[in-house]
Amino acid sequence: MGNASKQILLRDKDEAVRLLGRNHEHVRLVQKMYPVKIVDRGEKVLLSGPNKDVETVHRIFGEVLQMVRRGDQVDTEDFKYALKAAADRSQPPLSGVINGSIVVASGCAPIRPKSKGQYEYVEAIGTSDMVFGIGPAGTGKTYLAVAMAVSSFLKREYERMIFTRPAVEAGEKLGFLPGDLQEKVNPYLRPLYDALYDMMEAETISRLLSRAQIEVAPLAYMRGRTLNHCFVILDEAQNTTHEQMKMFLTRLGHNSKVIITGDVTQIDLPSGKASGLVEAQQLLSGIEGIRFIYFTTRDIFRHPLVAKIVDAYERHESGRRGE
Repeated sequence: MGNASKQILLRDKDEAVRLLGRNHEHVRLVQKMYPVKIVDRGEKVLLSGPNKDVETVHRIFGEVLQMVRRGDQVDTEDFKYALKAAADRSQPPLSGVINGSIVVASGCAPIRPKSKGQYEYVEAIGTSDMVFGIGPAGTGKTYLAVAMAVSSFLKREYERMIFTRPAVEAGEKLGFLPGDLQEKVNPYLRPLYDALYDMMEAETISRLLSRAQIEVAPLAYMRGRTLNHCFVILDEAQNTTHEQMKMFLTRLGHNSKVIITGDVTQIDLPSGKASGLVEAQQLLSGIEGIRFIYFTTRDIFRHPLVAKIVDAYERHESGRRGE
């Protein structure tokens, strides 16, 4: 195949740090994947090694440098994404991901989709009034939906944000938890609060909660309501029953958007109870205006072990179904 060498010319030391990472962190990430020698000579970076690998690494650095010079904030997670996209050309390029950034509260970093599935999900939320995000843990289904809700609310596109989950006992008995009803259900709602606090200041969230412009409540609290001018998220929807899902979906009012997220491999309903999310896929998939986005382990962006763990469980459960 032969060897090759290329060089990258930089304008100054700051540009070098942003491209190569603090303490050459980005260089180490590249060299874990490609047998390319990278020499930092201040305003010149030299690449040498197998021809194909040098070409790939040169293209990765070139794309990141283009983003840096455009004024985009490119962090280590973005660089990891650029490496992933180079290895899997079905993924959108880093430039597309950065262009798809979700701007939340001032002082908080923009939130970016980091896979093809996430990119399509954000696009679907932006263009459809009802979106189902279905897939395994760690794929950003809830987090990105909350980010889109916060962004839309801050742009005054909606008057309220409503976040809800079914309070289903997943191994723990709700009746034995300490406190009143609200304190009992709060642990089920905690992930939604966690996402909010990543995107808005605590004082702002408290003020909006007191004004009912943010509502975080169990699914049962949605019964009998019509949700107008709201951005509504139903999380953990695999744990809804037929009746609950039908009730929730028919709450949609004027100028509202509904996002439903869930993982159909993590159903905690009692034996014999069908999942409302599974049924909704069958009943609603052909209706214009409703989008279904399906995530896979390739969309997982937690600790690298999470994707491997999910794959291992899926193989195990597929084997059991085949017995």
